[in-house]
Amino acid sequence: MPGTLFVVSTPIGNLEDITLRALRVLREAAVIAAEDTRRTRGLLTHFDIRTPLLSLHEHNERARVPALLARLQAGEAVALVTDAGTPLVSDPGATLVEQAREIGIRVEAIPGPSAVLAALVSSGLSADSFTFAGFVPAKASARTSWLDAIAAEPRPVVFFEAPHRIRATLAELLSTVGDRRVAIARELTKVHEEVVTGPLSTALDALHSPRGEFTIVLSPAADEPVPDVSDDRLWDEFRSLTARDGLSRREAIAALARRYHRPARAVYAALERARVDPT
Repeated sequence: MPGTLFVVSTPIGNLEDITLRALRVLREAAVIAAEDTRRTRGLLTHFDIRTPLLSLHEHNERARVPALLARLQAGEAVALVTDAGTPLVSDPGATLVEQAREIGIRVEAIPGPSAVLAALVSSGLSADSFTFAGFVPAKASARTSWLDAIAAEPRPVVFFEAPHRIRATLAELLSTVGDRRVAIARELTKVHEEVVTGPLSTALDALHSPRGEFTIVLSPAADEPVPDVSDDRLWDEFRSLTARDGLSRREAIAALARRYHRPARAVYAALERARVDPT
């Protein structure tokens, strides 16, 4: 009889957050597939769990999957964990889960800690519905498209960012979406946990030496008034910003996007319409 693949959530900081069920599964599994065996070994040592570990990360997942599937088909239980939190949420493991399902292996999720939900419920923003946007893209072109999509999102947006890019990302957000409310959660559940809330400009000023892991919650576009403005008016203001104020084309578009709470892409499209067919 085939075994079971357990997708196990582990603490994002405070080890007391692990569930009794997660501890039992980790003890009883034949093997634990871990994103970083060194990080997971610390967790296992703390709880005196001696289950064998096998690395499973973004660079070796496809190579590891066949052997793990074979063990599952032979009747063994396999536990899948990430460094912290819930596996597959901006972490490896999707290939293993997908292929296990395809061949009829039972997959059970062991719910538990999640940085996404922890940041959302402590942000002061509505948690009735939200969008999770993962990590902010590092490449400029993908980053621009990502920011434009975020600007138009009608629900709170939760995303991750690395400490060395957090200030640049917040500055780009301020330029793209305006001074919206934001919650910036750092080192959630850990000793130095911090959640900074307020307008983007205020939050940016508070980040002097960013350290730790960041989860950000951005207020939705629906929370902001959207002034009605014609293409012609945008065109006139664009020409004024570039000719009188000396802004570059990109800077002027960003300024108009902030002023009218619109994605930069939407402002660009309006300018193109006004330029091609002026009235």
